[in-house]
Amino acid sequence: MDDPDLKLLVALVVAIVAGLLGWHYRDALFPAQEAAPVAARPAPAQPAAESGPAYPMPGPAERDQAARELVPLPPLDDSDAYFLLEIGHAFGPAVESLLVREAVIDRLVTTVDNLPRAKLPERIRPVGNLQDPFVAGPSGDAAAVLGHGSFGRYDPIVARIHYADLDAVYDTYRRFYPLFQKSYERLGYPDAYFNDRLVEVIDHLLETPEPAGPVLLARPNVLWEFADPELEALSSGQKLLLRMGPDNAATMKRRLAAFRALLTGTDTGTGTGDDEPEIG
Repeated sequence: MDDPDLKLLVALVVAIVAGLLGWHYRDALFPAQEAAPVAARPAPAQPAAESGPAYPMPGPAERDQAARELVPLPPLDDSDAYFLLEIGHAFGPAVESLLVREAVIDRLVTTVDNLPRAKLPERIRPVGNLQDPFVAGPSGDAAAVLGHGSFGRYDPIVARIHYADLDAVYDTYRRFYPLFQKSYERLGYPDAYFNDRLVEVIDHLLETPEPAGPVLLARPNVLWEFADPELEALSSGQKLLLRMGPDNAATMKRRLAAFRALLTGTDTGTGTGDDEPEIG
């Protein structure tokens, strides 16, 4: 339960924008094959080969694409300064300042891919050191627990996520998606789609259990762990949501569900969190 676990939250926030652009550019990036002419004597129907992303999202026809043309993207390995600037515009300087300054997109892609796994190696995390230490709840005769002293560390970042303008997030992702896809391919998935993986990760996080009572902690060595073996066996991403506390986790799940709706083309609401309950 050391401080670096808090770093996953900002990585998840920024990286989650990664599901929005691929569907917009899918026709350009993955053009459909030209249909073969109809034969005089049609052959028996064959199952169509799977192609393209599993979760296509219709492009927003109402947007004036010509007015949104931007300068060409830099190469992936030279993209850090450009991407950090866009993150600052989308989320504000407080979030942008938490990110590392090198290989940002590569680290975000790798983080998303690893959130459903047991561990997230320190070396791949896209967020720098945070100052607030983890503090366990009351101890002594009673077992140590996750408490409000720990939950409060997440409040400022969760508040930014709660009020984030998803349209701005969409535009940032739409701009940089080709670099996210390229990073995912060289991570070891040349025939897969980063967008598909992101939807899978969101679904996994939305399945994070909600403990009915206090979450007890244990400290067998240096680091804190969940005393409940079932909770300790959860993935790194699901344990992160638990560490945030029930209120913050509920807010994150609502926003994750809203991102997923955009990813899959089922969004019908606003891109801001103004219509959701207050947090805190």
